[in-house]
Amino acid sequence: MRPYITWLRMPFVLSGTYTLYRFISSQLQRWYNPVMLSRERVYRTEAVVLRRQDLGEADRLLTVYSLDRGKLRLVAKGARRPSSRKAGHLEPFTRVKLLLARGRELDIITQAEAIETYPGIQGDLIRFGQASYAVELLDRFTVEREENQTLYRLLINTLERLISGEDPSATMLFYELRLLDQVGYRPELFRCVGCGEEIRPRDQFFSAADGGILCPVCGPVHGDARPISLTELKVLRHFVRSPFQVATSTQIRPKIYKGVDRLIEDYVSYLLERKLHAPDFIRRVLRMKQEGVEPNKV
Repeated sequence: MRPYITWLRMPFVLSGTYTLYRFISSQLQRWYNPVMLSRERVYRTEAVVLRRQDLGEADRLLTVYSLDRGKLRLVAKGARRPSSRKAGHLEPFTRVKLLLARGRELDIITQAEAIETYPGIQGDLIRFGQASYAVELLDRFTVEREENQTLYRLLINTLERLISGEDPSATMLFYELRLLDQVGYRPELFRCVGCGEEIRPRDQFFSAADGGILCPVCGPVHGDARPISLTELKVLRHFVRSPFQVATSTQIRPKIYKGVDRLIEDYVSYLLERKLHAPDFIRRVLRMKQEGVEPNKV
């Protein structure tokens, strides 16, 4: 009888073994695939809306830069419908809290709550152009889902400074140089990028292709190098080395800012291999104001 009883008990033993196997297997999968399990279906983040475009009949495709996940491309379903509750919270430059659901290709905005809309930007074409330049620059220099909290805080600080009465030229120059530093393209301003010698206090050259200052000996032999005055060089160095309040405490003539702005714009265009739209827009608005033509508000 004992062999018969043992045979009867085997299914129960096998069943228990299989259950144990499945348990161990599931635990191993959890250990080997922590990333897969950490991709929660719903998550929250804080972000600034960089740009948007229509998608389908009623949806919108948004590009945002978030505090903890970097740049994201998201879908706001039904955002163009008059009854949508999300639409007013997803305007460009808006700082917003988002509840997102993971989608097959693009994540979906299920809730949006504006933290700051920066109303002074929308009501002034110059500020609007400068804010557009700030988000365009960030958009072009970043890739999706690469977290950089310093860049995020730099962006929101810049938007706040644009509406708080800070010098706009100083605000944008500080932003440009700090962004270039964060993405690894800060120009070399202290040594010649040609011969390596320390730069002396005199007029120099700047090469976008070489990423910095060329001395009077090296500059003329570089075809793309452009002259840069000693004053312009001092301004760039001052902004690179100083925090915002110190950098902007010095009175700088508009002519100097204009020369420095052109230099940085040419450098950025070389790095991106394209010209940005916002600088030309700002120049057109300034030209209209100088001619006595009041441009329409945004």
